[in-house]
Amino acid sequence: MSNATTITAADGVPFVDTVRDFDAPISAVFKAHTDPDLLAKWLGPREAKLNVTKYDATTGGTWHYESGHEDAMFGFHGVFHTVETDALIIMTFEFDGAPNQVGISSTTFEEVDGRTRIVAHEVYPTVEARDMALATGMNYGVVEGYERLDELLAT
Repeated sequence: MSNATTITAADGVPFVDTVRDFDAPISAVFKAHTDPDLLAKWLGPREAKLNVTKYDATTGGTWHYESGHEDAMFGFHGVFHTVETDALIIMTFEFDGAPNQVGISSTTFEEVDGRTRIVAHEVYPTVEARDMALATGMNYGVVEGYERLDELLAT
């Protein structure tokens, strides 16, 4: 079963908030967010390819991946600031095409009514940077990625 994804980007603030429930245990949802092999199977839209080149999901670890199509791949990277198993991931994110525009994301994992709820709060350097990310179809990729994660968790 696929649950609704709620994405909120209020006017005038550089934030994107995402809430999503999964019909799976916290440990499985958390592992899918921290294991590079699993991440490559669900992150982003179906038609995009994801090449994870580095993903050390530990406090102080770094990450880098490329996403897109064979004719146009886009790089993203960052640092894991806090990783608390089955509870919290705080990490920076930066698009290689917009250097020095670093954002920070905080994702919590909690059990709610027998499901796992993730709540992500992303902070962009400016409202304009946030709006540019949204204009690229980020919401579509998030929603479809979570649908793919549902499918992965069902196996």
